[in-house]
Amino acid sequence: MAAAEVSLYTEGLVLLCGAIVAAPLFKKIGLGTVLGYLAAGIVIGPVLRIITDGEEILHFAEFGVVLLLFIIGLELKPSRLWQLRRDIFGLGMTQVVVSAAAIFGVAMAFAGQNWAAAIVIGFGLALSSTAFGIQILEERGDFNTRYGQQSFSILLFQDLAIVPILALVPLVAPVTGDDGGSIFVDIGITVGAIVALLIAGRYLLNPLFQLIAGTGAKEAMIAAALFVVLGAGMLMQFAGLSMAMGAFIAGVMLAESSYRHELEADIEPFRGILLGLFFMAVGLSLDLLVIAENVLIIAIAVPVVMVLKALVIYGACRAFGSSHNVSVQIAGLLPQGGEFGFVIFSAAAAAGVFDQATASLLVAVVTISMALTPLAAILVKQIMHEGSDEQMDEDFEGAGSDVLMIGFSRFGQIASQMLLAGGSDVTIIDHSADRIRSASKFGFRIYFGDGTRKDVLVAAGIKHAKIVAVCTHKKEITDKIVDMIQTEFPTARIFARAYDRTHTLSLRARGVDYEARETFESGMLFGRKTLEALGVTEDQALEISHDVRHRDEERLALQAVEGLLAGREKLITRPVTPEPLIKPKRKSERLDKPQETDHTVTDPA
Repeated sequence: MAAAEVSLYTEGLVLLCGAIVAAPLFKKIGLGTVLGYLAAGIVIGPVLRIITDGEEILHFAEFGVVLLLFIIGLELKPSRLWQLRRDIFGLGMTQVVVSAAAIFGVAMAFAGQNWAAAIVIGFGLALSSTAFGIQILEERGDFNTRYGQQSFSILLFQDLAIVPILALVPLVAPVTGDDGGSIFVDIGITVGAIVALLIAGRYLLNPLFQLIAGTGAKEAMIAAALFVVLGAGMLMQFAGLSMAMGAFIAGVMLAESSYRHELEADIEPFRGILLGLFFMAVGLSLDLLVIAENVLIIAIAVPVVMVLKALVIYGACRAFGSSHNVSVQIAGLLPQGGEFGFVIFSAAAAAGVFDQATASLLVAVVTISMALTPLAAILVKQIMHEGSDEQMDEDFEGAGSDVLMIGFSRFGQIASQMLLAGGSDVTIIDHSADRIRSASKFGFRIYFGDGTRKDVLVAAGIKHAKIVAVCTHKKEITDKIVDMIQTEFPTARIFARAYDRTHTLSLRARGVDYEARETFESGMLFGRKTLEALGVTEDQALEISHDVRHRDEERLALQAVEGLLAGREKLITRPVTPEPLIKPKRKSERLDKPQETDHTVTDPA
């Protein structure tokens, strides 16, 4: 079938087929869905040439990036954005300026470019791909990690830098005419558009959604959400900014809205499919002819650019106080060129900064570097230091519930399900990034934090919690948390997980409101079910269970006063010496008169 004969619906069918085959396959083998979409696009476009209008599809699919930034904005309240200002305007600016200077030097010294072309090339390649970076972070559940937040801050500054970079193009062009005077007008339009969007977000968006929600028309709510995203994006594009930046600002303005969660749910399906289409379109637009004609140049340029940017990013992150592992992760995530490089290089070619062939070559370098990003993100793990705990940002926005749970291992996971099923609100904090990432896949909202720190507990809402559930696994950590809470928050009610019998006695001595040995109840249930399987009736097994529980509690009371060896007469045991072959006593008799023995018995937990 000729390319011209392929209908719009046929193209859509082919793209969907490529997505449902490649994305799960690459996810299964551990390479990620992004690389799967790219591979599908390359096969469908440059290899089989089923679809040849990749650039048109790419232009449309960029709306997926716009929706992605809108959803991220919904998750970032203005207060949280203000906390990131150092990373955005410090680390982000450092990365862009130093990367541009390094690439400028290489372009001047080795590529034979004049100073004007080298400046544009430097800034154009200094930008990274927002779509690739954030999609990989979300796919791995790393967006709230320290490296995820710093990566996002760098990308956000890069989006802001697009305006001055585009304004720079006519200034360095061979013939500028009177365009220089209009730059101040352009800046005024940009500032005015941002102010207009902020005012609209503050005073118009919430009433709009309130009005539509009152009608009960679900489809109108979805249409309104898309309208807001597209409208904000178009306004920013008119002002010279990216559409993605406009959508992000709109999202931030709605971050504190009561309709935030509904908007996110409405937009998410469109975001997912369009972002996948964007990655496929990048593969579709890869020009194999340009690559074949300049294979040596590209083979040198791509790794040089990626290594230069990675080194700059690593150095900048270290200079701003990040650990080795965090710096390496960011350097492996953002060494590629970005989608906005396409816009900058096209504008530079149109202004005569360099010819169209150079622009096509630069686009090929950016595209291939984007394609290599998922592999780079995997390879950097090989140079990370082992044994260093991954850190996440301690963001307690929205925390504060009736129950504050510290620790979310298997014990806390079961207990939290009971609390949630009973209608209680639970704020959960844990210090394991892997556990938080895994739990988020099942819908749990867990905050990253160290439960032994007073400031973390205050941020998590301990002053308003009715009960503090200490569910940490290590008894020394539990004791440290309990002691700190009793010292700093003496009115707090403490429910604690005990490691064993000795720990139970220790916690009772501390005066906690309630403690539970982590294996006691499961052991009791296991024994009761085993008795029933041996022929004991359910009522008899339950009666035995109550008796054992009662004896255990009596022993604990004695041990609290007399020591761990007290209360041995309450144990139900059998002697280790052989018994004569006589008829055994009935179970009820054995319960009423436990066997006396002189041998040492290990105290059960």
